[in-house]
Amino acid sequence: MRKGILSIGAAFAALSLGLTACGGGDEGTEAAPATTGAAPATSAAAPAGKIGVILPDSKSSARWETADRKYLEEAFKAAGVAYDIQNAQGDKTQFQTIADQMITGGVTVLAIVNLDSGTGKAVLDKAKAQGIATIDYDRLTLGGNADYYVSFDNTAVGKLQGEGLSKCLTDAKAEKPIISYLNGSPTDNNATLFKEGYDSVLKPKFDSGDYVKGPEDSVPDWDNAQAGTLFEQQLTKESKIAGVLAANDGLGNAAIAVLKKNNLNGKVPVTGQDATAQGLQNILAGDQCMTVYKAVKQEADATAQLAIALAKGEKPAATGTVKDTETNADVPAVLLTPVAIYKENVKDVVADGYVTKEELCTGDFAALCTEAGIS
Repeated sequence: MRKGILSIGAAFAALSLGLTACGGGDEGTEAAPATTGAAPATSAAAPAGKIGVILPDSKSSARWETADRKYLEEAFKAAGVAYDIQNAQGDKTQFQTIADQMITGGVTVLAIVNLDSGTGKAVLDKAKAQGIATIDYDRLTLGGNADYYVSFDNTAVGKLQGEGLSKCLTDAKAEKPIISYLNGSPTDNNATLFKEGYDSVLKPKFDSGDYVKGPEDSVPDWDNAQAGTLFEQQLTKESKIAGVLAANDGLGNAAIAVLKKNNLNGKVPVTGQDATAQGLQNILAGDQCMTVYKAVKQEADATAQLAIALAKGEKPAATGTVKDTETNADVPAVLLTPVAIYKENVKDVVADGYVTKEELCTGDFAALCTEAGIS
């Protein structure tokens, strides 16, 4: 599996953007409302433009503040480009206010992680009307006509989740298991793609009778508290749930908390995504079946390279396209490769620098880390 993680780096190195990757791997920062700055000028010509980035929240996943912000800052500082990174904290009105401030403040490139396609489109339309180059970061804004899209292959993410749940059920020798779904936010196009991926694996098993389709809910705004309430209702409705397809680690942890209350943790496989420290700890403890690792540094660096080139007035090349299902347009895109993580290769995420041993191997998890070969 280490080879699989390394292949992400190899793919990233092959991007035809004509720029050098930037960034580092120091520890995450605390959530902050905004970060602005620029590195000292160098002998090379300074970029003419300023880059704005709007992150979505810090509640749905820890990654936005602990990883994405950090890696974007490092890349922009290394390039000596002016930047402004802000987090909308899940507030659609605040998202638009931040965008207006950035546009008024003179950004020439705007990268957004939308809260939903409607809000995202309104922001992208305003930016494009001012001649500002636009990038959809991680989530495609349907109908938004961004100049570029950078993400992971999200259908492949979902497929890994479906395959992971199937593997864990097979390992548990489950017979005709009842499968529950905790899908991501119904307003997030990525959640739709994840579901397409895991449905491609699980639906044939439902159709054949090998698995039984159980309760299904989409979790508004990826809210973990709501996920816990929804899963408790699912378990009340169907007490024999034998597997949970949770779309990310936060939703998975919400399900695990309910399973613990019912002494079912470790007996019912639960999936995840994002390789958060909490998700990896749940895997080490045997309460979570697997997660999907998306090397956020690669995504942030690819986005930074595009943004820096655009700020310099260049027109960088993407490596492919994705179809906007609302406009039927092909959006220039950079798509990276996700990796499935199980107990035996949690150590690869640590070795890759995404999660540190210090944050993962705390308290009772120290012994579990040693057992898992994390050094």
